[in-house]
Formats: sequence, structure tokens, C-alpha cells
Amino acid sequence: MIKHLTILSLSVLLAACNGSSDNTTASAPVPSPAQSTAQRSNAPFVITEIARFNEPWAMSFLPDGGLLISEKRGVLKVLDGGGKTAEISGVPTVDYGGQGGFGDIVVHPRFADTGWVYLSYAEAGAGDTHGAVVVRGKLTLADGDSGGVLDQVSVIWRQVPKVSGQGHYGHRIAFGPDGMLWISSGERQQFDPAQDMQSNLGKSIRLNDDGSVPADNPFGDQGGVTAQIWSLGHRNPLGLAFDATGALWMHEMGPAGGDELNLIERGANYGYPIVSNGDHYSGKDIPDHATRPEFNAPEISWTPVIAPAGFIIYSGAMFPQWQGDGFIGGLASQALVRVEFDGVNAHEAERFDMGQRIREVEQGPDGAIWLLEDGGNARLLKLTAKP
Repeated sequence: MIKHLTILSLSVLLAACNGSSDNTTASAPVPSPAQSTAQRSNAPFVITEIARFNEPWAMSFLPDGGLLISEKRGVLKVLDGGGKTAEISGVPTVDYGGQGGFGDIVVHPRFADTGWVYLSYAEAGAGDTHGAVVVRGKLTLADGDSGGVLDQVSVIWRQVPKVSGQGHYGHRIAFGPDGMLWISSGERQQFDPAQDMQSNLGKSIRLNDDGSVPADNPFGDQGGVTAQIWSLGHRNPLGLAFDATGALWMHEMGPAGGDELNLIERGANYGYPIVSNGDHYSGKDIPDHATRPEFNAPEISWTPVIAPAGFIIYSGAMFPQWQGDGFIGGLASQALVRVEFDGVNAHEAERFDMGQRIREVEQGPDGAIWLLEDGGNARLLKLTAKP
């Protein structure tokens, strides 16, 4: 199905072009109490600073309420319920530089039984080449100053091919309601691989939890990396979330303008770099989605950009008015963006100015919303309902 395109006309923000806004090298947050424009406004939440981290990228809750946090230079930490952090040993060496380094961290849906956690990170290749990988390993937590150990680590997926440059890895990970493993793969600032079916760059990927390819993938009969592909024509997808119906939504950074939120459909082509609602940084025009209706168009397109990072679709009880809504972190926009859904349609409903670049969003076990700021000395923030 070719989807309806909704363009939001937004007020001018503190703008940075997407080329810099998805680069995680940023000024450190000011070391002040966890107050922000959002907290001083009529936002229905209270912001509490929990801890600080060095270039955090992702987080994932454990069944016991502990929180795993990845730091871009290659460190995995665990935060316990008392606010104490400790480092996990056994994490693979990452290829740190540009937008590359340690990426996502996701816990297996049956972690209590399997002990598996899944990590994504940038890996160096031959010569000056790089690419994202996903590994899984067994996590054993420990008491005391040691956070635990990750062992039995094995690579279950790689970007193919490795290319030069250190941008647009994507490498977000999510588990679907059916237990399948989903990976967002950026086009690595190479443009054309997003349309190349012999490459898994610029694609959404669907795998079994051990990295094997499900027989019912749309291109499964073609074998090789093509069999991994669920959808194509993506640029730099940095957020994956499933709604209550099991539908997958994915956001991605556009070029100069044209950030997107897409409903991901089986075998669909989303058009990049042939179409985009943004333009090349050089100023060269890219035809808009409306000119090529054979490509799936985004449900939301943002110009000026928000530079989206992190994504949840809320299901908790703490904010009942937001059940079923999406929350996207904004880097350039320094905001938490709320999205409302109506079936296959979506629109931005509200924006909370957080005063800092927001790298990650997660829902806590009690329904609180957790945020990670971007950069050095970045705050972990917990958003709870106002009394």
C-alpha cells in the first residue's frame, strides 16, 4: 500500500543540519539540576536526574528493574534500583569515531530463561572501511562493584559491504511481538546502496533471534543478504517501535530537511535516495515523494528537522492519556516529540523542549519515561507524573 503523506509545517527551531545533528560529538550538558523548559512549563511530568554517563547511546531494562546503558566508546554499564552503576566486562572492542562506536543494547524477550542480550556497534574492516554488526551474548550479573560479565559473544549480523566513512550506521535493534529480531541498517552516507538488493545497507532487516533468516521474509527465496531484507530505500533509521496492533514504525534522518516517520510494510521501497522531502546538503534538489507514488511516503515528514533519535510507543499506566502515543528524542530540536497515531496515519501532537540533545527514550517498568541526553557528562532523566 502506498501511504498518505503528511507534511507538518513547523516553526523554526534551533537548527543544525542533519549532517551534524546525527553526529554524537556535542557539547556537554551544563552541570545544573535537572530542570528544563519542559519542567518549568505545564508539562504533566516531573524530571529527576538519576545518573550521568559519557556519550551514552542506548538503554534497556532488565526484568529485575535494572537498567543497561551503552556508552559510545565501548562501555556497557548496569544501573541498579538504588542508583548505583557498575561496568559489565566482556563487551567487544568497538570502532569508535564519527558516528561509530557502541550502539544499541536490547534484552531478549525471554531473558529470564535465555540470558541473551543483543548489542550493535561499529566494526573496522580491511583498509579504511567500517560497518555495523550485531552480536548476542550471555549476561551474568554480579553483586558488589562488578556489574557482571558478558560471555558466549558471537556475531549474528553484519552490514554488507563495509565501506569508507563513519556515518549513518543506523543499527537500532528491536524484538517484534512474534519474537523476530529487527535491525535498522543505515545507507552509510553512500546513497545508492539503499536501492541495491545485493547490499543490506539502507534497509530494515528481519531475522530469527539467532541471526538466521526466516523462511517467510519477502525476498527469502533470493538467498544471501537479500533474504534478510524486509524493506528498502532508507537513509539513517535511528528508531524502531511496535504499536499495540503489532505494526512496526521506524523513523529516520532526512538529508537537508525531510526527517521521516514511516509505517514499515513487507517488501516496500521508501525511495531514498531517489526521492526525499529534503535536499542534498549541496543544495541540489531531490524529487519529493509526491513525484513518485510508487515509493512509500512517510506518515510524518519534518522540515525543519528534529534529528530523531530513540523511539517508544507508550503502553504504561503512569501517563494513561498517552497510551498508544509515540515519543521520539530530538537531537537538533533538543526536544521530546509526542506523536499520535490513527491507524496507518500519524501526526506530531506535542513537543517538550528539554534544553539538551536527546539521544534515547525508554519506558520504565512502572510506566515512567526515561531519557538519555547526548554527549559527554550526559544526564539520565526519569519523567514521572506530576502529583
